[in-house]
Amino acid sequence: MMDEREQVVVIGTGFGGLAAAVRLRAMGYSVLMVEARDQPGGRAGVFRRDGYIFDAGPTVITAPYLFEELFELVGRKLDDYAEFVPIDPYYRITFSDGMAFDYVGDEKRLIDEVRRFNPEDVDGYRRLAAHAEQIFELGYEELADEPFESLVDMLRLVPSMIRLQNYRSVYGLVSRYISDERLRRVFSFQPLLVGGNPCTVTSIYLLIHWVERKWGVHFSLGGTTRLVRALTELLDELGVQIRYGTTVDEIVVKNESVQAVRTAQGEEIPCQFVVCNGDPTYTYRHLVGTEKCSVNSDRRLSRIQQSMGLFVGYFATDRSYDSIAHHTIVMGERYRGLLSDIFEKKVLADDFSLYLHRPTATDRSMAPEGHDVFYVLSPVPNNESDIDWTRRGGEYFQQILRHLEERHLPGLSDHLTTRFWTSPDYFENSLRSTSGAGFGPEPKLRQSAWFRYHNRSRDVDGLYFVGAGVHPGAGLPGVVTSAKVLEKLVPIPRENERIDIPPVTARVSV
Repeated sequence: MMDEREQVVVIGTGFGGLAAAVRLRAMGYSVLMVEARDQPGGRAGVFRRDGYIFDAGPTVITAPYLFEELFELVGRKLDDYAEFVPIDPYYRITFSDGMAFDYVGDEKRLIDEVRRFNPEDVDGYRRLAAHAEQIFELGYEELADEPFESLVDMLRLVPSMIRLQNYRSVYGLVSRYISDERLRRVFSFQPLLVGGNPCTVTSIYLLIHWVERKWGVHFSLGGTTRLVRALTELLDELGVQIRYGTTVDEIVVKNESVQAVRTAQGEEIPCQFVVCNGDPTYTYRHLVGTEKCSVNSDRRLSRIQQSMGLFVGYFATDRSYDSIAHHTIVMGERYRGLLSDIFEKKVLADDFSLYLHRPTATDRSMAPEGHDVFYVLSPVPNNESDIDWTRRGGEYFQQILRHLEERHLPGLSDHLTTRFWTSPDYFENSLRSTSGAGFGPEPKLRQSAWFRYHNRSRDVDGLYFVGAGVHPGAGLPGVVTSAKVLEKLVPIPRENERIDIPPVTARVSV
């Protein structure tokens, strides 16, 4: 029987933790996952209300090959567990002047959309896309799954980053090629999907545009929660136990090395090492203790700038709004000023821009027949703003619903069947995210790559991180890729310690 100290403990069952567990199991490790909540997924949890399925968090799936890889590593096929379908358009971006831009993958259709808004920007977009592809080749293909353990690793990139103008912001670089303000917004909003201000984050995040162009935008039938379930089913087949309702209160460290994790119930679980899928700031402060850290001291942690917060409203209707796309970006009149209010001034503005998700546009199983299900996301200041969401949340949600009724969903107030909301308080209290940030540290240049939290702790031997808080960053591709980085850092188990992977059994495809 294997000594418990030889097992690996993975804290948290978000996509980073799930991907890490699969990769560690493929390496031959015995893996135990512990999850504080009563369901897997972390930010990618699910709310089930009144016959409706609401994905709690990520809804945009890009780079689907990353999930296919996980199943192939252990001799399985993703198609037997979950089904991805492409979304078209990727996003419909609407403006206050009544215009709407369909952001699609097909180059001819995309160019036609640019031409419809401003013919003079067609050539500029082509040059912008070529620039985005070059950034993608460096920032994604070469560096996304590489550990940044040394500052030298970062410094050697400086010439390439200068050549690619990564000292500019995403909005700044887009503006060099595009003159129409609406089109500037179309091709610069993507950093918001990973917690960044388009007007301040490095233009290396323009690679998101090419990730979408290369692999498309997809949806997991049954919702993102179905993809979470596919991974937990896979892990169960592989002999990985997931213990729910198990909150970790301490990562036990002796002589600067991980020994065990201690739960809220007082149980101590010995382990060979720990992989944490939680917020690194919270982990160092509350699970490790900064007094045990020379690098991640209280002083350093206090200087880290967290990403914005998220206000998410969930609602359903007893009618179908067939004209609404799967993903809609509702742009307000302000852009740079609103972003400044959210990220810098940290005030709750009277106006907003929104992301409206209507999964029933693609999958009717998410709601009863003839009904629609929605989630609407508003970027807001994180909890460093001291906004009292218990007092303001309901009113803010009502304001958003009125705005949607006026612009997109006529008669909405007469057809609402279910509604509820979450705020940065949910992220801080339920997900243990510092300052209620939606995506961990803001992905500024000085908080990316080597400057971001390291995937292998520099303070504690045997402590590793995956997820949005570490390299390569937030968003599903970044979070899942962080497990590939982990694979290059953990020791290879000795032959006599390897646990064989169970053979594939007959399975009915999804």
